[in-house]
Amino acid sequence: MPHSWLYTLSGLLVGFLVGMTGVGGGSLMTPLLILLFGVKPQLAVGTDLLYAAITKIFGTLLNRHHDVVRWRIVFIQMAGSLPAGFLCLIFLRHFGPSPFVSKLITEVLGVALLLTVPAILFKPWLQAWSVAAGTLRPRTVDALTVFLGVVLGTLVTLSSVGAGAIGMAALTVLYPRVSTRELVATDIAHAVPLALLAGGGHWLQGAVDTVVLVELLTGSIPGILLGTLLAGRLPEDAQRWFVGILLAIIGLRMI
Repeated sequence: MPHSWLYTLSGLLVGFLVGMTGVGGGSLMTPLLILLFGVKPQLAVGTDLLYAAITKIFGTLLNRHHDVVRWRIVFIQMAGSLPAGFLCLIFLRHFGPSPFVSKLITEVLGVALLLTVPAILFKPWLQAWSVAAGTLRPRTVDALTVFLGVVLGTLVTLSSVGAGAIGMAALTVLYPRVSTRELVATDIAHAVPLALLAGGGHWLQGAVDTVVLVELLTGSIPGILLGTLLAGRLPEDAQRWFVGILLAIIGLRMI
């Protein structure tokens, strides 16, 4: 069993990245738990989901104080993500803790990480393309936002990955005139109810390590508060390439 300070340090670093960029929660923490600490895949996903939910509550409270959350976008995403997450929990409950589920989670996690890489690296070009392409009709944007919620609800429940980078990239395309700070805050706020639902479902199935969860939170809560305060102040290009290359390496390792 690793020393508790290693979990706390991991929570601190990942919480900082989440607060600053909206990326890095499940994308980094779940692979860390599996590859570095040897935690079983479903246990790693369930623990990370509750870790992410509680961590992002603190980030959302701070963002709400600064009035940078677009709540309408959050609620539209929830219309797709929560039903999709609930259906995935029923699927996992049906098969139970089996080698099939462990393999499925590991492969979905690897694919989600590899999808995350271009979402991070090409975000500025996606935003520029979206602005140049013109504004979609409001109803079309709403429908695509609900569909985005369905995709994220499925990915997050099965792998704990997707709400950060993939969600941010899609929101950048759908809402190109909303500032990066507001999109990060909105993405974090949407992740809270989704991660609570998915994490709660995993917990009911016995797939959460509460000791590890507490140790991760000890570091992640101050980490996300610090990262939220520094959001938008550090070079975005450096952040993007560092996280993108790191996730590409981890994604290839998971598959």
